[in-house]
Amino acid sequence: MNETILILDFGSQYTQLIARRVRELNVYCEIHPFNAFPSLTDDIKGVILSGSPFSVRDADAPIPNLNGIRKRIPLLGVCYGAQFLAQCDGGEVLPSQIREYGRANLTEIDHSNPLVHNMPMGSQVWMSHGDTILHIPENYRIIASTSDVEVAGFSIADEPTWGIQFHPEVFHSTDGMLLLENFVVGVCKCNRSWTPDSFVESTVLALQQQLGNDKVVLGLSGGVDSSVAAMLLHKAIGRNLFCIFVDNGLLRKNEFPQVLDSYQHMGLNVKGIDAKDRFYSALEGKTDPEEKRKAIGKTFIDVFDQEAHALQDVKWLAQGTIYPDVIESISVKGPSATIKSHHNVGGLPDYMKLKVVEPLKSLFKDEVRRVGRTMKMSDTLLSRHPFPGPGLGIRILGAITPERVRVLQEVDDIFISELRNAGLYNEVWQALAVLLPVNSVGVMGDERTYENVVALRAVGSTDGMTADWSHLPYEFLAKVSNSIINKVKGVNRVVYDISSKPPATIEWE
Repeated sequence: MNETILILDFGSQYTQLIARRVRELNVYCEIHPFNAFPSLTDDIKGVILSGSPFSVRDADAPIPNLNGIRKRIPLLGVCYGAQFLAQCDGGEVLPSQIREYGRANLTEIDHSNPLVHNMPMGSQVWMSHGDTILHIPENYRIIASTSDVEVAGFSIADEPTWGIQFHPEVFHSTDGMLLLENFVVGVCKCNRSWTPDSFVESTVLALQQQLGNDKVVLGLSGGVDSSVAAMLLHKAIGRNLFCIFVDNGLLRKNEFPQVLDSYQHMGLNVKGIDAKDRFYSALEGKTDPEEKRKAIGKTFIDVFDQEAHALQDVKWLAQGTIYPDVIESISVKGPSATIKSHHNVGGLPDYMKLKVVEPLKSLFKDEVRRVGRTMKMSDTLLSRHPFPGPGLGIRILGAITPERVRVLQEVDDIFISELRNAGLYNEVWQALAVLLPVNSVGVMGDERTYENVVALRAVGSTDGMTADWSHLPYEFLAKVSNSIINKVKGVNRVVYDISSKPPATIEWE
């Protein structure tokens, strides 16, 4: 078993970031709802309480039962977690008199305390709370302060428990990783053995034990997640893995033959299915984004089920589910809401009667890429930008027709190719083109035109949960725009999307 840090989620927007930071220390961790976490086992070395959009003074504030944790293993409360501990033990938490959001600096640090050992005086920290701990219980000791917040950090004298009113996990807390390392490695004594190599080794062994000689079917998408899942399964069960790659008519230009060829060169047992006409038929007349998604999803399942039934004695369905999908499906009072149906875990119809195996369900996207590199997978594949399950179907606003797909494929191909040629592709998290449901007046030669408008979008992000628009060079954008208008019949205007997430989403539908 892996040494594990548990993170109890109270709905903070930063909870996943805490987990990512702990894993950067090569220590495995899991996020669980505050009211549904597992019993302590020998492999659980410490617990972190997340922040929360709630106040501990709210009538419906989340209240965890920590009786089985406190005094047994190290515990760190972050923001709401710290305030909950203080109030629970008889301290006083009240609304802040001074706004405590944004950057602050530690003016007092007890360097003898292991949590803040070696943190430099004046260290910048990130505050984000409307309440503050005004008075602490008698057995609490202040270990860090700012000019405005006396109890920026505390320890409890008779147990291995700490609390901090700032967020060490965010970039703006300059020594936040040192504090987390002090807790995870120094206090919890984790040995930092959770690496991509160890993950591959343990996962392949676990898959072999779980699947035995059973046959497994996997729907490949051409993306990073399903490809890495396929390689792990291939290492474990070889030719007993049957991959299906469906051309839904909504892939990028020439993507189907190119990706199919790359999979075959990887040694995968893969079958390509041309189902464009079935998808176009299912989408005919549909303009609502959710209706389009559902039509695409249902058609994929029908095609996939038909192909899976053509195989003999298949018992398992493999999926490229990753950890953020799992977290969103179990969140309690958390920030995860159903924004788009294709983001959710599940959707496997009962009639398929297959057991599900998800070899990546404990990994974040950046960890999936590192695991792929450990298995010597192509960096071209691993560095691919995220591409939505419904493909270009949600980048064509309004009705979907083969002609509108052709137009967007040509636009997208120019944009992505030029990003690569300019050395900008790996500088952005995701780039895409959107075909808008409006026409624009233009002039080409001596003729008046009335043709399509396309929007280009490029964003920077670490995990897609938040994103900022990429400040691509004007000269580059001018070149791309000129190339699209000159080469793509049916387009006479190009715009660039400068919206961030939030409030906008990365995709337009």
